Amino acid sequence: MLGPMNSLTSPRFLRVLRISALVVALATVATWISTGAHRGWTRTSIVELRFDEITGIEYPVTRPGFIAGLEVLALGTATAAALAGATLLPRLQRIRVR
Repeated sequence: MLGPMNSLTSPRFLRVLRISALVVALATVATWISTGAHRGWTRTSIVELRFDEITGIEYPVTRPGFIAGLEVLALGTATAAALAGATLLPRLQRIRVR
């Protein structure tokens, strides 16, 4: 017999963890895509090329902005995987006890 279930192994808590994992994964992917799906490091400034009409030269102008990079995607996905993986721990403990 396994004894009474505590709050960390209750089905309600495990469901909350699974839903949290899904929310984190979806929010991460949505943030990454909405900021440009940049396949490099995160940028905190945006460089725009402007055209000077008098000289005919293009010149860069830097303005503040946020573009999420792959590390944001990786960290969010890893967090979601950890939350989802935590729901498997009670099942693994039951297998060991038997």
